[in-house]
Amino acid sequence: MTGTMKLRVILPTRILLETEVIKVTAESGSGCFCLLPHHIDFVTAILPGLLSFTTPQEQERFMAVDEGILVKSGFDVRVSTRHAVESADLGCLREAVEKQFQILDEREKRTRVALTKLEANMIRQFIELGGQRGN
Repeated sequence: MTGTMKLRVILPTRILLETEVIKVTAESGSGCFCLLPHHIDFVTAILPGLLSFTTPQEQERFMAVDEGILVKSGFDVRVSTRHAVESADLGCLREAVEKQFQILDEREKRTRVALTKLEANMIRQFIELGGQRGN
């Protein structure tokens, strides 16, 4: 058994971050949530905001993320998003969220949320289908 997870933050053109973590905290439409290594597998659409994670050395780090999808499968946590910025300065991250992620007009926001939910539902169905196949 392991006490860590591998966190990957994936942008459309590259992997922004790949690191070992002991905790991941983010926000979905249902509110904030925290993932630990032995939590059940989990898929959700995340909202623009802060993603925080704690390293095995118990250093808390922060990243501003655009909306996207978070998938926890076993000890892997993958976050797929269009934009993300990592910084030790929370003030800088707050400005990044306001400037880069929340400038979208209302119609584009609704469209992106609908597509994100659709993608999350499709991933859930694939996971359920895979689980049924194994039985």
